Amino acid sequence: MAVPKRKKSRARTRHRKAQWMRTTPPTVSTCPRCKDAMRPHTVCGSCGFYAGRQVVEIED
Repeated sequence: MAVPKRKKSRARTRHRKAQWMRTTPPTVSTCPRCKDAMRPHTVCGSCGFYAGRQVVEIED
C-alpha cells in the first residue's frame, strides 16, 4: 500500500480543501415572457414556458 513520504502541512491541506469555494455561482438569465429570473435551458418556474411554448401548467 502506498504511504506518503512527507507529512502535508496544515496550510497545504486547507488550501486544497478550500477549492470548492472558488467555484463560480450558477448563471441566471431572465425569462423573455415574464422577465423573472431563471436558470438557462430550464422551464421558467413562474410562467411554465420554455423555448416560446407552454410546457408546464402553473397553478395560481
